[in-house]
Amino acid sequence: MVDVTPKDPTFRRAVARAKVFMEPETTSLVARGAVTKGDVLAVARVAAIQSAKRTADLLPLCHSVAIGAIIVNFDIRDDHIEIEASVDTVDRTGVEMEALTACSVAALTIYDMCKSADKSMVIGEIALWEKTGGRSGAYRRSTDAASSGDGSASM
Repeated sequence: MVDVTPKDPTFRRAVARAKVFMEPETTSLVARGAVTKGDVLAVARVAAIQSAKRTADLLPLCHSVAIGAIIVNFDIRDDHIEIEASVDTVDRTGVEMEALTACSVAALTIYDMCKSADKSMVIGEIALWEKTGGRSGAYRRSTDAASSGDGSASM
């Protein structure tokens, strides 16, 4: 692991997003609360929060951080559900991996809960969208980079 001991704790935030692509009938089931396993987005939100708090247990070289807040939101579209996770801390290292883990596990939870209705779902576009704090400064993914898939960023 990288030694972060000499660093001073500072406020840090990371925002990540992911999408679960599915048939329009499946998004309709989710929106209506008609999925047989239950409230898909409520369960996915709890899974995202739990996983963000356990990220250091999943990723061998990731530091444990004191998470101050986790906000998970969903946007249901015609053919996909977009997930956004925002994680805040005051610590010596950032929370990018916690935000990315939260989105990933939320997406997997949506897939698990909807798989009986739609086996063709695809999880994708998992990416860091914003990061603040720390020595490297602020990062914000440009919307042009997101649509072109080239990974460019603006600072």
